Amino acid sequence: MAISVFDLFRIGIGPSSSHTVGPMRASRDFALALGDTRVTRLVVRLHGSLAATGVGHGTDQAVIMGLMGEAPESIDPDTITSRLKQLAEGEPLLLANGQQIAFDAHNDVEWDEACLPFHPNAMVLSAYCDDALVATNTFYSLGGGFYVDQAKADQGEVGEDATELTYPFNTAAELLALCRQHQLRISQLMLENEKAWRSESAIREELLTIWHAMSDSIENGLRATGHLPGGLNVRRRAQLLHQQLLHPPENQRLIVSSFTVMDWVNVFALAVNEENAAGRRMVTAPTNGAAGIVPAVLAYYLKFEPDASEADVVDFLLTAGAVGILCKKNASISGAEVGCQGEVGSACAMAAAGLAEVLGGSPGQVENAAEIGLEHNLGLTCDPVGGLVQVPCIERNAIASVKAINAARMALHGDGEHFISLDKVIRTMRDTGRDMQDKYKETSKGGLAVNAIEC
Repeated sequence: MAISVFDLFRIGIGPSSSHTVGPMRASRDFALALGDTRVTRLVVRLHGSLAATGVGHGTDQAVIMGLMGEAPESIDPDTITSRLKQLAEGEPLLLANGQQIAFDAHNDVEWDEACLPFHPNAMVLSAYCDDALVATNTFYSLGGGFYVDQAKADQGEVGEDATELTYPFNTAAELLALCRQHQLRISQLMLENEKAWRSESAIREELLTIWHAMSDSIENGLRATGHLPGGLNVRRRAQLLHQQLLHPPENQRLIVSSFTVMDWVNVFALAVNEENAAGRRMVTAPTNGAAGIVPAVLAYYLKFEPDASEADVVDFLLTAGAVGILCKKNASISGAEVGCQGEVGSACAMAAAGLAEVLGGSPGQVENAAEIGLEHNLGLTCDPVGGLVQVPCIERNAIASVKAINAARMALHGDGEHFISLDKVIRTMRDTGRDMQDKYKETSKGGLAVNAIEC
């Protein structure tokens, strides 16, 4: 299975790659596939985690937008609320294939927390002409915006791409062996593999586009004020912290001490994830719930490294992508499947690897950095309060961003030799996810999601 870095880094909208981006893409493709088939009613049935936390994650809204033909990378987030309001007031639903039908979200969107066998993020879309079923399909959202339909799931094709790569690898051990054999850095090897899909100039240009989208989410988050939607009344903090960093209060020595760098990392991560929680433009990295970590660490490097350049941005993202590919291939990046260790843990490992690469680390040191970042997120549960990607998700990204920097620094002080390999940690993440109770995997039925609302 070939996975591109552009499969992991996708421009979309918040608050969730598995609950928003994947379902929007799937429903859009379903509507387009209807073609000229006459349709009078559509029914959406959400299953498992998509049902348990779908309201807080905006899954129903994302599916409706997808049925209208919208794609996560191009939709204008500012139009969603007004369009849903018009629909609720009786306006017809204009499908992606041009047909108009009546649609009542209260009756046509069904919520069933029973999981389907293939994956906990599932939905069934059914189209009717009068009382006759004319089309139906089941879709599974695999995390990071990836999805497969029932036919591919039955064949075991989990979004597989058969593209032949110059340096194919399925494990970190294979990746390191290829780097040694061909005297390549990880970013160089990844660049050669990406050429299977694009020219080098296109790769560099598109990765910079990804970074600019990440940077925009940081800047937008640093300016925004007020409270996040959803009912928890969570106040945005990035703007205030940013102002404190720019204009330190005289009575707060901590702000102007050597800890300031850590504060900058925190504020970058908070800014991104507050934007995500507000449903704004995002880059999955590798998911929306963990979208702040890679951009926060990269922004930290660009701000505090005098010799940083655009070439470093490309190398950082290529290397981070290599680790994300390993996590997806050998475990999961889906919180509904393995808990938050698959989202924040994977993102922490990716950011640590990217930073170690641009700081001059050897392939062994880069692998060590990723291993440290992931190892110390093992067992992390996904228990969002109220089903919203806010508590503990926003702070968790900030903590993991600092952890990624520490992991890279620790690895760079070593020689690349270490006791536990990245492959073993990824395998442990997979096994831990299988053992984890479902209430800790994006259902909001356990952990903080329960204890935070106890009277």
